[in-house]
Amino acid sequence: MSKFIDEFKTFISRGNVMDMAVGVVIGGAFSAIVTSLVDDVIGPVIGMITGGIDFGNLAIQLGSAKIMIGSFIQAVINFLIIALVLFTVIRTFNKAKELAQGPAAPEEPTTKICPYCKSEIDLHATRCPHCTSELGEDLKA
Repeated sequence: MSKFIDEFKTFISRGNVMDMAVGVVIGGAFSAIVTSLVDDVIGPVIGMITGGIDFGNLAIQLGSAKIMIGSFIQAVINFLIIALVLFTVIRTFNKAKELAQGPAAPEEPTTKICPYCKSEIDLHATRCPHCTSELGEDLKA
């Protein structure tokens, strides 16, 4: 039993587990903000556009079952907003990372052009494999 507890302590004290826990807590708080945005800002605007329909209470009655379509629509809108914000944050982070790294160094050439047939050949070639011309000293690597 103590081996299990030791393994659990090792697992829980890892940095990535703590980072994940922080991410879950922040995600929950962000979800509450997005839910409020949809319920309190976007929902009423959509309601005005659609003639006063309250999507929160929009439902279909099938016998004794009540299918809450409005809640589903609000959940889809919440998801799309969260996905858009995450996409924007990650995209901005990646662009900032690229700017901080600067431009990539140009690669050294590995080929050259045969002066006779204009084919692309290996940089160290002494004879063109296409036209079999012997390349002069000035074209050798």
